Amino acid sequence: MRTRTTAALITVGLLATLTACGSSSDDAKVTKSTATPEPAATSATPEPTPTQQTTFAIGETADVNDTANDVSFSATVIAYTQPVKGPQPPTPELGGDAWATAEIKVCNLKGQTFTVSQFPWSLAYKDGTRMEVTGLNGGDLPKPEFPTDDVSVKADDCVRGKIPYPVTGSKRPERIVYAPQAMDEPLEWTVPAE
Repeated sequence: MRTRTTAALITVGLLATLTACGSSSDDAKVTKSTATPEPAATSATPEPTPTQQTTFAIGETADVNDTANDVSFSATVIAYTQPVKGPQPPTPELGGDAWATAEIKVCNLKGQTFTVSQFPWSLAYKDGTRMEVTGLNGGDLPKPEFPTDDVSVKADDCVRGKIPYPVTGSKRPERIVYAPQAMDEPLEWTVPAE
């Protein structure tokens, strides 16, 4: 498995929850996981400090390692689909005329139990607008649903599901943003044009 490690600041609040505030930890790292092995280093020259990676392609996994607090988790945007069938076309009050979904997976790789929900995830558009989640669940929304309420994720466990967004059918977002309050820098996945 190819792993490219990059530094990112993660707050101490990550121990309790991925959506709570906390202070900064200098030992946290964000890693991109892919399926290609990386060749071993052939010289004794020290490696340069990697730059922070916060942007990924859909399907790539961001591994976040907070060694100071013994917490490691991964986040993946598995797919983005627009349009999808929902209970009915969303109303303008919800922000759009069509439904879209982001299929998300968050895993607790090791360490303390934390909580996840839909609310740190949003869609970012080229014009600077953001589409937040509605908090709707059940009914005819696409299944399986990512939890709307805080759900505990203990070590070696994952939560996976679809997050519905009311969108304008004629526009596509540029990025899917994961910005829990416990992280200094949000993670982003680039949405392909089609």
